[in-house]
Amino acid sequence: MAVKPDWLRVKAPQWERVGAVKAILQDLGLNTVCEEASCPNIGECFQAGTATFLMMGPACTRACPYCDIDFEKKPQALDPTEPLRLAESVRRMGLSHVVITSVNRDDLADGGASQFVACIEAVRRESPKTTIEVLIPDLCGNWNALDTLLAAKPEVLNHNTETVPRLYRRVRPQGDYQRSLELLRRTRELAPSVYTKSGLMAGLGETDAEVQQVMDDLRAVDCDILTLGQYLQPSPKHLPVVEFVTPDQFNTWRDVGEAKGFLQVVSSPLTRSSYHAGEVQRLMAQYPR
Repeated sequence: MAVKPDWLRVKAPQWERVGAVKAILQDLGLNTVCEEASCPNIGECFQAGTATFLMMGPACTRACPYCDIDFEKKPQALDPTEPLRLAESVRRMGLSHVVITSVNRDDLADGGASQFVACIEAVRRESPKTTIEVLIPDLCGNWNALDTLLAAKPEVLNHNTETVPRLYRRVRPQGDYQRSLELLRRTRELAPSVYTKSGLMAGLGETDAEVQQVMDDLRAVDCDILTLGQYLQPSPKHLPVVEFVTPDQFNTWRDVGEAKGFLQVVSSPLTRSSYHAGEVQRLMAQYPR
């Protein structure tokens, strides 16, 4: 793997705080995308007492060559206690904002939408003041399942486009760019009070013009929030990094995105789709719906 530049090196966390978060997660038998996807920000986020909960996993039904989540294990039946354990973890950690995501569950008729709903409802019962963000897969284009999920009224719906259309066959072979845009468009149409969010990885061979075209496509479906971060190769068996994009370029993309009308653009080498997600509360206060 290519040597990481200095701007991708992270500070060592205070392991006492990290250990406290891990202890809660282990006690309640919960997975996090922070751990399963080898996120570089795990120390910072765990130290701050936050985590992105990974539901219905950790086995995924897709084999995206950029992702470190396991796809070789057989997906298990949904656990009806999982939403209750998630809500208890949110309560114990005292989270003001929680991000709930999942592996792809293409084996389920609704793609797992009903489990997202159960998680939202459980968190609302245990921590009614906590704002909820769901980071969802494309549900295989099952729009009835999307309707069901939106009826639970999460504050934020996040669905990542991940890369530019030209690279989909190589990077996201089981995904569909237009389907992802349609999911975001329908969310805005069906639930106008929900803030929509999407994210892109950089460094896979995309051009600046292609990134800006994705921005335009997302704004065309009235997407509110954009995240941009550097792709990092989890292991030699995953897609290689084509380029380490400079912090200056990420700053430029942030400025361009804001000029195009996004309410918020989080753009830096270490940005991930749920990085500093709690900042959305400030956005909600500034742009209430």
